[in-house]
Amino acid sequence: MPNPVPILSVIIVAYKSRTEIEACLASIPRRIDDRAVEVAVVDNYPADGTSTFVRENFAHVRVIDPPGNVGFGKANNLGFAATTGECVLFLNPDTVCNETALTALVNRAQTEDNLGVISPRLVQADGSMDLACRRSLPTAWDGFCRASGLAARWSRTKWFAGYNLTHLPEDETYDVGAINGAFMLGRRAVFNQVAAPTRHAVFDEAFFMYGDDLDLCARIGRAGYRVVYDGRYDTVHLKGQSVARDYDAMSTAIFDANRDVYLKHFAPHVFARWKWQLMFGLWKRVALWRARRRGHQRVRPV
Repeated sequence: MPNPVPILSVIIVAYKSRTEIEACLASIPRRIDDRAVEVAVVDNYPADGTSTFVRENFAHVRVIDPPGNVGFGKANNLGFAATTGECVLFLNPDTVCNETALTALVNRAQTEDNLGVISPRLVQADGSMDLACRRSLPTAWDGFCRASGLAARWSRTKWFAGYNLTHLPEDETYDVGAINGAFMLGRRAVFNQVAAPTRHAVFDEAFFMYGDDLDLCARIGRAGYRVVYDGRYDTVHLKGQSVARDYDAMSTAIFDANRDVYLKHFAPHVFARWKWQLMFGLWKRVALWRARRRGHQRVRPV
């Protein structure tokens, strides 16, 4: 008798995503290993017609309309509470999946008990790797190396490239500190175990848009599960399509969110809080200064 529980729930948070969500939804298979795949779209900006388009063209997709833009984390939590799949994939609307990768990663999540969350290699439109799909939890030294340019200059040296792990091969699989919120796949049981105090709150809703993926990976690691990158499979990530193009504002928000992750997890006393506030503040200012000098082409916050 077929298992009535979907093998996978795909949760997509949309924000001004009308032009990109069609390719994303069309790339998601309806079944994996002869079990259903359910899809839910949580639309944080229905004014652009995304919800209407999805309802008219993808009848099998559940559309959730929150009361306004509730943020990335809360919208994902709404989708999580509304779905039932054995595995869950939190997916950005500016991605294009492939069945081979999804099947392989779902099978790994199902069979590796200590696997908490996994991501494939995310490939951008120009063919380059989205570096945020495999990274460590950043240290003060990592911040200095990135802000100063040492990480870019010595990208193949472990000592300087510890954050984006560019010294490691792209096409292999290994444990990392964190993966990108654009693609996070794991078992529902694991997400339930590490959920924030509010029921079904997998993502900490204190993080409105950035930092929530880093926070979730930190909680998964602390619970004893592995955060895994599998570069043997890839997914297209048209990074930046669904967020504002204002580099300074976006970068500032990312730096501040990552600082707040560290204040939450790694600042047990007031001196530690001062340290992380100072380090992330300096990292942000130097990185933005270098980016302005280079026309915002070379320095990235994540």
